[in-house]
Amino acid sequence: MERLEADLVIIGAGVIGLAAGRAAAMKGRDVIILEAEDAIATHTSSRNSEVIHAGLYYATGSHKADFCVRGRRALYAYLDAHGVTYKNCGKLVVAHAEEAGGLGAIMARAEANGVEKLELISGDAAREIEPALSPDITAAIRSPVSGIFDSHGYFLALQGELEDHGGMIAFGTPVRSGTLLEDGVELVTGGETPTVIRARTVINAAGHNAIAIAKSIEGPHTGALPVPRFVKGSYFSVLGKTPFSRLIYPMPDSASLGLHLTVDLSGRGRLGPDAEWLPEGAGPPFDYQVDPARAARFYASVRRYWPGLPDGALAPDYAGVRPKIVGEGEPSGDFTFITVDTRLINLIGMESPGLTSSLAIADHVAGLLE
Repeated sequence: MERLEADLVIIGAGVIGLAAGRAAAMKGRDVIILEAEDAIATHTSSRNSEVIHAGLYYATGSHKADFCVRGRRALYAYLDAHGVTYKNCGKLVVAHAEEAGGLGAIMARAEANGVEKLELISGDAAREIEPALSPDITAAIRSPVSGIFDSHGYFLALQGELEDHGGMIAFGTPVRSGTLLEDGVELVTGGETPTVIRARTVINAAGHNAIAIAKSIEGPHTGALPVPRFVKGSYFSVLGKTPFSRLIYPMPDSASLGLHLTVDLSGRGRLGPDAEWLPEGAGPPFDYQVDPARAARFYASVRRYWPGLPDGALAPDYAGVRPKIVGEGEPSGDFTFITVDTRLINLIGMESPGLTSSLAIADHVAGLLE
């Protein structure tokens, strides 16, 4: 088995691993990213709505609230600077009469989180800008800073900057086990060339596998790890023209932000994700097939705000799986950082709004390294 000395090793080349690697490389660290797959961002990072979130929903004072707002501002600037396509289309969070009181709570929390330019508007005002909305919608929050973007273009830009600053990605290199040392971490990898890597610092950004990998590295951090749980979210595409120009979101629930409507950069309408809690003990690899039978719930839910959705308009599209650190029905968990000084940093529960928050998360991790 080969042996290798390294400065900073990051486990996982999803968006968080890429952003953290770029930030560290730009500060002069020698970065190696170990990726089990043969490409970047193949799981959570690429199986989502490609929405740039404003930061409306997250508990004030939480990492999610802070990083989403700061990350969103940084993301728009980054996309501009690197020529990555996006559309600042805005969003409506819509409510029926029995839900309207909840909008006030979302609005207050969003303003406390520092979200800019929000408006609480009537249902009539919402229909003036989106005429296809249901007449039963009585109120809405208008968020003009929300948007959509080319997430793959963003991933490639992060990878390019990482490599321009001397970083590298080792594809097909899963981490099998590890041991915390006095002056770093020793990792054992698999793949075509199994290797023992002795690193000064390890950042575990392995997404779905983050908790399992953290457990496989012997050290005092293992007693603080939560139980991994997973929620599958399926998406359906809308056939034909979609009569909306903004993101349309219903009121959120504990597991997701509801069956929302996005219109992607090509003009295609897409609905989802729903929230299917996977059985206790489930883990990767996941089945990403979309069950066509789930469309029935999509029609019923979406017609509450878009009554004109035609029969037969939905086609199964794709699915993603969100890593959770809480159980079904519990309040949403926060981004969690379980560290052993500067030797080992485990990034746990990196789900939505992780894509929007990625640059802010990377800055936070860079601070932990110091």
